Amino acid sequence: MKKLILLLSLALFIACGDKETEKDTSENTKDTVAQPEELEYKVLDSEFILLDSLWAPFEQELAAFADDRYSELKENLLEADIPAIQEQIKNGELSYEELVLFYLHRIKKYDRENELSLNSVISLNKDILKEAREKDEALKNGGDRHPIFGIPVLLKDNINSEIASTTAGSVALRNNETEDAYIVEQLKKNGALILGKANLSEWAYFFCGDCPSGYSAIGGQTLNPYGRKIFDTGGSSSGSAVAVAANLAPVSIGSETSGSILSPSSQNSLVGLKPTIGLLSRGGIVPISGTLDTPGPITKSVVDNAILLSAMTGKDDTDPASEGFAAPVQDYYSDLKNASVAGKRFGAIKELMEDTLYVRAVEDLRKAGAEVVEFEAEEVELPNFVRLLNLDMKNDLPEYFDKYGGNTGFSSVEDLVKFNIEDSTLRMPYGQALFEGILQDSASAEDFAAIKDTLNRNGKQFFDVPMKQHDLDAVLSINNYHAGFAAVAKYPAITVPMGFNEEGAPKGLTMITTPNGEQNLLSWAAAYEKQSKRREAPEKYTD
Repeated sequence: MKKLILLLSLALFIACGDKETEKDTSENTKDTVAQPEELEYKVLDSEFILLDSLWAPFEQELAAFADDRYSELKENLLEADIPAIQEQIKNGELSYEELVLFYLHRIKKYDRENELSLNSVISLNKDILKEAREKDEALKNGGDRHPIFGIPVLLKDNINSEIASTTAGSVALRNNETEDAYIVEQLKKNGALILGKANLSEWAYFFCGDCPSGYSAIGGQTLNPYGRKIFDTGGSSSGSAVAVAANLAPVSIGSETSGSILSPSSQNSLVGLKPTIGLLSRGGIVPISGTLDTPGPITKSVVDNAILLSAMTGKDDTDPASEGFAAPVQDYYSDLKNASVAGKRFGAIKELMEDTLYVRAVEDLRKAGAEVVEFEAEEVELPNFVRLLNLDMKNDLPEYFDKYGGNTGFSSVEDLVKFNIEDSTLRMPYGQALFEGILQDSASAEDFAAIKDTLNRNGKQFFDVPMKQHDLDAVLSINNYHAGFAAVAKYPAITVPMGFNEEGAPKGLTMITTPNGEQNLLSWAAAYEKQSKRREAPEKYTD
C-alpha cells in the first residue's frame, strides 16, 4: 500500500495535488500536512494586485458600513449555511446588499498585506453591490427562486467570467478578458452573485514543479488560516478553499484534474465535491486535461455543496464530455434532511486504519447505521499519468485560447514558455519545469489512446475489485490520497471534515463511488456530517 501511496502522491504533486501530501504519505499516513516549523516561500505578496484599485469601487459603501452593524451580522453569518442566510433574508433581518458588504469587509480585513493576510482573492466584481441591490428589489416581487439566489460565489481564477480577466494565476493572462464560462452563465441564471476570483496554484499546479501549492505570480502565496505559514493550503484550488474556510465568501467554485478540489477542501476543514467528469461543463475553463478536468463546489457544509452543484448544472452540448449524459439533476439538496447511511456498505482501506481520525470517522459511520468492511487495497499502478497531462494540455490549451480566450497574444504552451523566460524572477520564480516537460513530450494518436485506456482500466480496477468483492457502495479514503485513481476512473468523490491532527491541521474523510453517484455521495456525506460535526472555523479569523 505504501508503494501505491507514493506512486499516487507523485502524480498528485505534479498534477495539481498538494506538495505536503506527496512528502508525508510516502512515509506516514498519520500526519500528511502538519509542519512543526514555519514554511519558507520565495514570494509571499503579489506584485500585481493594487489595493487602492481593488477597493476603489466599494470605498463609499464600506465606509458607511458601520462596525456595530458588522458585529451584529457576524453573530449570525459566520459559519452560516445558505438556508440559514436565506431565512434571515426572508425574515427581513438582512439584505443581499448587506450580505455582500459583510464579505467585502472581511476580505479587506483579512486578505492582503497584514499579519493575518491569506492572499486568497485575486479580483472582485466591481458591480456586485449594484447587482445585490437589484436582487433585493427582485425579492419584493415574490415567487420561487433557487436557493443560490443572491448568494455571493467566488470563482477560481481559471474559470472565465466577464467581471475580470481570467489569469490562471499567470502574468501572461493579465489581459485575458472573456465572456462567462458555461457554469457561470448557469449560476447567474439561478440568481447567484459573482463575488470575484480566487487565487490558485498557478496554471492549476501544472506549471512549476518544485513550488508550493497556493502560489501564483498574479496572486502571491495563499496561506492556510488554520496554520498561516505552517500548514500547506493544498492545491490547486487553494484560494477557493482558504476564502471559504476563513469566511471571506460563503461558497466557492474550484476545479480538479487530480486532487485539486479534494486536497484544499480537506486541508481547510471544508466539503469539496469532485463530480463525475462531464456532469458539469468545462467550457470556458483554462484546462490541463480534457480527459480529466472538472469544476466542482467547495463549501462549509454538505447542503451548501448540493445547492451550489445544482446551480451549476446544465447540458453544454459544446463539451464532448457531456455526450451520453442525460439531462442533469437540478436539485441535489431537497432530500438531504432525510439523509442516511443506514444499511449502506463502505470499504475502509486497512493501511489507513493507522490514522486515528480515519478510525474515528469509520466509527461515526457505524454509529449512524452503516456497515464498514476493511479490505486490502489493490496493487495497481498509474503508468504514464504525467504523460496524459502533458499530451492533453499541449492540445487543450491552444483550443481554449481559440474558443474561449481573450486577446492574449498567446496560442500555445511554447509561446508561454518563451514569455516567462523574458522575466523569470517575476513571472516564474520557481521555474516552469512542467511546462518545459509538455514541450518535450509527444505521442502518436494510437499511443495516446492506449495511455488513456490503461489508466482508465487501472483506476477502475482499484475501486471495482473491492466494491464487487465486498458489495460496497463506496470506498473511504483520506484527503486526496486516492484522487489519482478516482480521476482516471472518472469516479466522483466528496471530502468532509473529519477533525484535526495533533498539530492542529485539518483532515477530510473522502468517499468515492461509481459514476453519476453525486446524489448518493451528498446524502452519505450529509449523514456523516450530522453524526460527526467536525468542521471548526479557524480561531484567528472569527473577529
